[in-house]
Amino acid sequence: MTDPLDPPPDPPDRRPGGRAARVRAQILGAVRAELAEGGHEKLTMEGVATRAGVHRATVYRRWHDVGGLLVDVIAAAGEIDWQPPDTGSLRGDLTALNQEIQDSLLLQPSFAVALMAASFHSEQAARAQTLLWTDRYAQCEILVERAVERGELPSQHTDARSLLIAATAPLYHQLVLLRADPDPRLPERAAQTVVLAAAAGAFSLGHAENE
Repeated sequence: MTDPLDPPPDPPDRRPGGRAARVRAQILGAVRAELAEGGHEKLTMEGVATRAGVHRATVYRRWHDVGGLLVDVIAAAGEIDWQPPDTGSLRGDLTALNQEIQDSLLLQPSFAVALMAASFHSEQAARAQTLLWTDRYAQCEILVERAVERGELPSQHTDARSLLIAATAPLYHQLVLLRADPDPRLPERAAQTVVLAAAAGAFSLGHAENE
């Protein structure tokens, strides 16, 4: 239902980077801040509107509810022009990737951790986050492709997705599940462990089929 005191709908803005883009940036920035500071439980449409300095009618009209805000903030993360590391070796690439992950989980307040928590309370957010992570892992498969081309891995039949999950999982296990103190050596150690396993054929598709 429309509040009779609300302003009329904003006119369409067809200019790239125009008012619509500015409003979206303000709103999504407010969502990130609210989520990181108070978690999903304290995330409200009114709180986001107030922090962003935008009329609440605008927020409801475009995003409808908290689930819509979460989906869009995840979608915006996918729009970032992020590129996987390219250090010249698989060990270096995985170490750099793990370092990025560790830094994002240790940031205080951590938006990454807050978003993971929110996904357990919002089915919309959970679906959007799954799509984002699936896309990120797909982007990172080039790390394995380059390693095969350099001769670091035994063949072109390495299961890239399994290798990447094995390399990055220790960071989430240590910092999110166990909530342990950060280990500055963990990004490299996890990378090295997976590189050794991969070189021995642990992630070979043929190996998996023969088990």
